[in-house]
Amino acid sequence: MSKVEDLKRVEETGIVAVVRAENAEKALKITEAVKKGGIDAIEITMTVPGAVDVIKQLTDEYSKDEILIGAGSVLDAETARACILAGAEYIVSPSLDQETIEMCNRYQKAVMPGAMSVTEVVKAMKYGADIVKIFPATLFGPKIIKAIKGPLPHAPLMPTGGVSLDNVKDWIKAGSLAVGVGSSLSKGAKTGDYEKVTETAKEFIRLIKEARAEMA
Repeated sequence: MSKVEDLKRVEETGIVAVVRAENAEKALKITEAVKKGGIDAIEITMTVPGAVDVIKQLTDEYSKDEILIGAGSVLDAETARACILAGAEYIVSPSLDQETIEMCNRYQKAVMPGAMSVTEVVKAMKYGADIVKIFPATLFGPKIIKAIKGPLPHAPLMPTGGVSLDNVKDWIKAGSLAVGVGSSLSKGAKTGDYEKVTETAKEFIRLIKEARAEMA
């Protein structure tokens, strides 16, 4: 499966699950619960202890057809390379770093750097970003997507931070290619309720499909 196919898969599902956890065991459980809920693009953040090993374990256990595993909170090219060698198919960053983008393009892996302003979005695309992560999206709400899409209608944007069941349809309708969702998706894991994580994943997918149908 090529990078182009990976990106199409993210766009079709419309959501990337952002997995943050206190330990590797919980990260693996959240991943399994999210997968059961139908979200197959899952981002393991570098804030998870032993994150690179978690990525390696997941890519050993699951085929790429089952889960598209990526790495998040990647701050530099060295970390991106380590994640790619462990099996990550895409790299997500909270900030804009040209060397990280170049590293991903060298290995032909999808890269989603963080940006907030129009200037940063333009730079990200100039450097070779596949999707631009609008972060932290909660600062402005869905109106930031419409604002950026005004002068940059071709920009592939993925808001992350503050996306919830209450507003996900607004983010999609504003023009988001996909959304990145973390705490509002996995909050059930805090009490060990992984079935709730699965149900929340299903609800996110339902609402995204509903929003797209309403736009059609």
